[in-house]
Parts: sequence; C-alpha cells; structure tokens
Amino acid sequence: MKQAAKQIAILAAALFLICILCRVLFFRTYTLVIPLNAHSTQMDPAKDLTLKLEDPDVIDVSPFERRDGYLMFPVSPRQPGRTWIDIKSGDGENLATAMVHVDPFMTVYDRSTGGFTGDSAVLAAVTLFWLLTGFIMVWHFSRSTGPSFYAYATIYYAGFAMFALVTFVVMFIVTVRHIAQPFRYSMLSAYTAIEGASMHFLLLTTPLIVVFAVAMAVSNIALLRHERPRLKNFLGIGVSLLLLLGTALGWYFFTRVFQGSEAELRAVRTVENVYATFFAYFECMLAGSILCGVRAAKYEPAKDKDFIVILGCWFRKDGTLPPLLRGRADKAVAFWKKQVKDTGKEAYLIPSGGQGRDECMPEAQAIRNYLLTQGIPEDRILCEDKSRNTFENMSFSKVIANEQDEKGRVAFSTTNYHVFRSGIYANLAHFPAEGMGSGTKWWFWPNAFMRECVGLMQNRWKQELLMLFLLIAFFGTLSMILV
Repeated sequence: MKQAAKQIAILAAALFLICILCRVLFFRTYTLVIPLNAHSTQMDPAKDLTLKLEDPDVIDVSPFERRDGYLMFPVSPRQPGRTWIDIKSGDGENLATAMVHVDPFMTVYDRSTGGFTGDSAVLAAVTLFWLLTGFIMVWHFSRSTGPSFYAYATIYYAGFAMFALVTFVVMFIVTVRHIAQPFRYSMLSAYTAIEGASMHFLLLTTPLIVVFAVAMAVSNIALLRHERPRLKNFLGIGVSLLLLLGTALGWYFFTRVFQGSEAELRAVRTVENVYATFFAYFECMLAGSILCGVRAAKYEPAKDKDFIVILGCWFRKDGTLPPLLRGRADKAVAFWKKQVKDTGKEAYLIPSGGQGRDECMPEAQAIRNYLLTQGIPEDRILCEDKSRNTFENMSFSKVIANEQDEKGRVAFSTTNYHVFRSGIYANLAHFPAEGMGSGTKWWFWPNAFMRECVGLMQNRWKQELLMLFLLIAFFGTLSMILV
C-alpha cells in the first residue's frame, strides 16, 4: 500500500508541475463569459455595447465576441488587484456585471463563474489523475499473487480502484463539456463534481447496490429456510437493508431542493458530502472484500507444496466429519493426490484444530482419521491439535512445518468463503501460504462470507476509522471551500 501511495503522490506532483508549465507557456489570457438578456442579445457588441472597468490598470480587455446569448471577451492581466466590469448598452443601461481578481502570479480569477487562467488544463489534469490512480490500483491488485495477495492493502486496491474510475468518468464528462462549451458549463459545475465525488459515486453505483442487496436478501432467506433462526443468520438481510436505505437517503439528499442563505447551503452540502463519503467508503471496502474473497476462493495453488494445512471446525459427536469439514479435507486430499500424480512429490498434510468443550477429540484427530480412510499414508500426516482459532491454526502449524523444513512451500485448505481471511491470518503469523477453497451451499456462502467481511474490518477498526476520518475531512473541507 505504501508503494501505491507513493506512486499516487508522485503522479499528483507531476500533474501539478505540468499545470504550472502549461499556465506559464500557453495560458496567459482568460476568456470572460457573461450571459446577456434577451434584449441585449439583439445588439451589435461593437456598436451597441460598452464596457467600463472600475480599475483599468488591473486588466486589458480584447474585443467582444457574442455566442449563443453570451458575451465572451479575453482579458490579460496587467498588475495584481481586482476590478468590477460593467457591460452597458448605448443608452447607459447596465446589462451585466462581473468581477475579476488578478493574483501576484498574474492569474486571472472570475468570481462569477469560478474560472481562472488555465482552468481547462487543471480540469484535464484532475481527470487524468483519477484515471491513472484507478490504473495504479488495478495494477497493484493484479500483481498481488501468492501469499502477498492476502492483505488489507489488496482490499483497498480493489475497492478504491472502482471509486477512482467512476470519479474519472464523472470528471471526463465535466471536462469535455467545459472545454467544448465554456459559456454553458462553467467551472462551478466542475467544482460541484469534485467536491461531490462521493455523492456521484453513490448515485452511479446504485444499480450494482440494488442487485447485490436483492441477491444477498434472497440467499439469506434461503439460509433461514435451511437453518434455525440465529442472530448471525440474519446478517445478510441486515446488510441488504443498510445498503438500500443508505442509497435511498443519498438520492433524497441529491434530489431535494434547498432554499436558504449561502452559509446554510455550505453547511447542508458539507453534511451531505460527509454522509456520502461515509457510505462510499463502506461500499468500497465491501466491494473490495467481495472481489478479494471471490478471487481467493477460486484460486488453485501450484503443485509444488511441501505442506498442506487443513483448517478444522466443528465435527459430529461420533467423530465423523460433517459436509463443511469433509469438504476442506477432500479439497486437500484431491490436491495432494494431483500433486503426487503430476510431480511425484508427497506433501505433509497438517490437520489443524484443538478440542472444543463439546467435542470428543481434537478436530485435528478427527480430520486425521478421515485422511487415513482416503488413502493418505500415516507418515505424511502431522497433527496440530492445540489451536482454538484461525490465527492459532496458522501459528501452531508453522511450528510443526518448520520442524520439518523452514523453507517449505505451504498451502492451506478451508471453505471458500474463509480463504481470504485465513490467508491474512497466515501472513500475520509470518507463515506464507496459498489458500484453496472447498465449495459450500449457494445459500450458505453469501451470509458466511459477509461474516468474514465483518471480521476483517473488526480486526482493524482503529485503522479503518482513521482512514474514514481523513476522507471525511478531505471531502468535507472541499464542500466548505468549493460550494
């Protein structure tokens, strides 16, 4: 993640320097665009309109040009300062007024439209920034392979790549419109797009949210038909309602008509964008977790492993394996036999899991007994029977594997929805391993995977709150400045 952040910072700095260079070399004048009323549009600018500057020493004005009901004229800075510009008819009637400001760097600012010298280049740079940021995130996500894939950074790459690319689409449309028709699409529309990036993301991803929420609810209802009602079995419905209600609230903010002072407008827009940022962050992290989870579940490790860890879970009182645990063992056995057939290499199988209060033996022992029935040689099974959770599965299995070969290649087998989170625990235990996932019922997978997502975020709640606070502060500040 640090490398991606460094690349994005370098990108931002490079685009900033390009904007300065373009400003110095190409953008020395600014074209003012002033709307005219129906009466004044019939006038000849050269004969019927006059221009009066409050301070003629601040800017030089070039000849008028009228286009589609707008009066356009280039202005060049002469010295720092500000001046009012009055457009009058031949009989002295005031038709329009504008105010421009020239800063010490001789940049002209148009207070009425928010435009400034070289604003098109800046807009193009901002648009390019979001596009390249999205590519950087996608590139890092695609290059995250093997044990390095199981990291929180991979979730950020996947989730915020989507945010960056959606924001690029919005900025591209705004930029093209501003460059093509600056008299219709001023910089104020660009500022709205920039400070409202989170809100636009929420709105544009609404179809995906609705489809996902409905699918999650359907799978959760099917789960409740097969299993007894427990609080954790309602998680999918809860997430679905949260997504739908959150999206509906975003649309309410976007479509409502506000009437009030400028200060009130700034406050309201800031609250709206803070909410949108919060929701967009949650959406990105959820999307990133889903993409990582699906990719991890479908991954098949290379057939070069020295150790295969089988993560344990609940088993029956008679010592036999239920479908969930048997699926994990069968996945490991199939991989083991395929590797022997392809390479002749016999890996060690490490069933991992201690004994629970209601279990007649350690989970590792129950898995071992099953492995023997599947034709696995007894001397290729190394039991880890002390662990109580996934982190201990990995930590204690590491000790056993290192006793045989500290440099051995490792894979682990678990249920498909549990692969990514297990891989993260393996990295936390400094036990580089690649995961493989056994299948489960279609109605069980989504809700179980959602619990995994919650568990992932729970492990890093302090870091997530800090990241969320920084994003809210950034977009909230933009709202207060740019509205």
